[in-house]
Amino acid sequence: MEHKIALITGASRGIGAAIARILGSAGFKVYGTATTNEGVLRISAFLKQDAIEGQGMLLDIADPESISNLKSMMADLNSEPSVIINNAGITKDNLLIRMKHDEWNDVITANLLGVQQICKIFLRDMIKRRWGRIINISSVVASIGNSGQTNYSASKAGLEGFSRSLAVEVASRNITVNVISPGFISTDMTNKISLDSRDHIKRKIPLERFGTPEEVAEVVAFLSSDEANYITGENIHVNGGMYMS
Repeated sequence: MEHKIALITGASRGIGAAIARILGSAGFKVYGTATTNEGVLRISAFLKQDAIEGQGMLLDIADPESISNLKSMMADLNSEPSVIINNAGITKDNLLIRMKHDEWNDVITANLLGVQQICKIFLRDMIKRRWGRIINISSVVASIGNSGQTNYSASKAGLEGFSRSLAVEVASRNITVNVISPGFISTDMTNKISLDSRDHIKRKIPLERFGTPEEVAEVVAFLSSDEANYITGENIHVNGGMYMS
């Protein structure tokens, strides 16, 4: 992989930050995005601390103009990505019967339309180079469902179908497209779950624990490598056995 530049959306913390660190340690130049200037500075700081080349970038995944600006900035830096990890996403949970129109639309726009726009705008460079990796982060709830998350589940299930179809479209250009579906991972979000609820969830997981961001990041690193040349259109579950397919 001569062109080792990775773009990771939603990289200021949790799984995204772990991916940035793992790929950086593998020799990638890393560009991580965040929705706030504070998040951008946090990314740049930990990359610098770990002696990883790259920086944080501002991105609103739901705003096409913001995506276009990101593309222009990376082109100015002569840093068109050869690996894209679509990790950014949002939740706006509610029972369907109470769900507001904006709660549905905002989640679908950020989690599905945003990924489509990121892939489309950077894909031409990959096609010209005849090499690329696109890795989309889904969720176990796309497979098992979850009360109060019809919008989120729909967005992630759609992401998986989108990824399979895109994998077929770009395979002849030596570009692979895969999905990783994490289960319950120890992040700021899961740490807000009550201890009783966490214990209840762990009893449903054969490995009897939550995963770590690094365990997801290691799978991303493999799919980003030359060793994964013959894997495309797949959905790899990283959930401790909570869901098996």
